Amino acid sequence: MVPELRCDLPLGRPPVCLRQPPPVWHDGAVTSEPHPDDLADATADIADAAAVQLISAAAVHLMTAAAVKCGLASDTPTVRGEDLRDLDEARKLITALAGLVTAAAPDLGNEHARSLRDGLRTLQLAFRDASAFPDPPGQGPGEHLTGPVS
Repeated sequence: MVPELRCDLPLGRPPVCLRQPPPVWHDGAVTSEPHPDDLADATADIADAAAVQLISAAAVHLMTAAAVKCGLASDTPTVRGEDLRDLDEARKLITALAGLVTAAAPDLGNEHARSLRDGLRTLQLAFRDASAFPDPPGQGPGEHLTGPVS
């Protein structure tokens, strides 16, 4: 039995990082270019963040995208989460997540690494559950990096 994993994303639009920036008003003109002060603020935010925070954030983005591609997104009035299933894309995202988690685990510490490994395992099992023809043990997405999942 696969543990319940749901993804509550606004469906029907790309993630914030993939959307065009909204027009902004600077010096009496509308532009889509960020203001240099905005770039400086974003750079400072990244500089202030610990590597563990940045790695964990990247892992959460991969997990969320993989969950959507496994068909686990919540339904909306216009789109069923299951209709967003794309297992080819999910396989790529889960494999990338497995690589990140495996490579970063020694630096993350046990608590952070354990929660990321648990999320990865849940996604690997959800992928297997969603597949019409499941991969043999040890050959699912990312399993060459994590070992067989059961």
